[in-house]
Amino acid sequence: MPLIERDGVRLHWRLDGHPDRPALVLANSLGTDMALWQPVLPALLRHFLVLRLDKRGHGASQANPGDYSIELLARDVLAAMDAAGVARAHFCGVSIGGMIGQWLAANAGERFERFVLSNTAAKTAPEGFVDRIAKIREGGMAAIADTVLGRFFTPAFVARADENFHTVRRTLLQVDPVGYIGCCAAIRDMDLRPGLQRIDAPVLVVTGRHDQSLPPAMGEAVAAGIRDAQVVELPFAHIPHFEAPERFVELLVGFCQPGAADREPTNRAS
Repeated sequence: MPLIERDGVRLHWRLDGHPDRPALVLANSLGTDMALWQPVLPALLRHFLVLRLDKRGHGASQANPGDYSIELLARDVLAAMDAAGVARAHFCGVSIGGMIGQWLAANAGERFERFVLSNTAAKTAPEGFVDRIAKIREGGMAAIADTVLGRFFTPAFVARADENFHTVRRTLLQVDPVGYIGCCAAIRDMDLRPGLQRIDAPVLVVTGRHDQSLPPAMGEAVAAGIRDAQVVELPFAHIPHFEAPERFVELLVGFCQPGAADREPTNRAS
């Protein structure tokens, strides 16, 4: 198992695919591990060398107590890139993964080509995460599981409750509460808006029409702060690539391939 150590914390990363293909870094949402990308991974591997990382306290990565920051989590990504020998890559992140992507685009843009920022925000109301942290401290991950899963997906997907849904649920319940709380604090305290104007890489922002966690207006605000950013809305909730893997891969591959920015219209509803 490939591991790196930062500040005494072991972090799990994984590199998959053909070394001659362009690199793509994937950063998943809060409460999930790198397996969240499994529905789209086989298709992505036909186009990219894919690097994934488990955030602190998620998957096979250790947690350390205390509040995290988006910068800390973003520097974990850079350390994984260094360990994997990936000098430059495309980036796709969903939710907190998109927040990490915003920091990287503003502060480490020389390491990246293009960014796909899905179902994300540059600033959120802190009260929701204060409440979530309190619930976890009192009742563990089970105290928030149903609410979180109800926001991850559309009601139809939740009602179907197939094996993919239960895999995500099981992963959420197995997350180390210490790491989850640390990541909640990172979102609670972040304000990425000042850095958006420094981003000069091509950026595609994906929003979810039914996203209750980070509604489309939040993604649109991210795009409005970045010069020439594009926006696409999908008719799904917080994790669109689980409900529409083919459509998500089409967007990601089309945007990251040379010349795709000219073919992908801005503000297109799908």
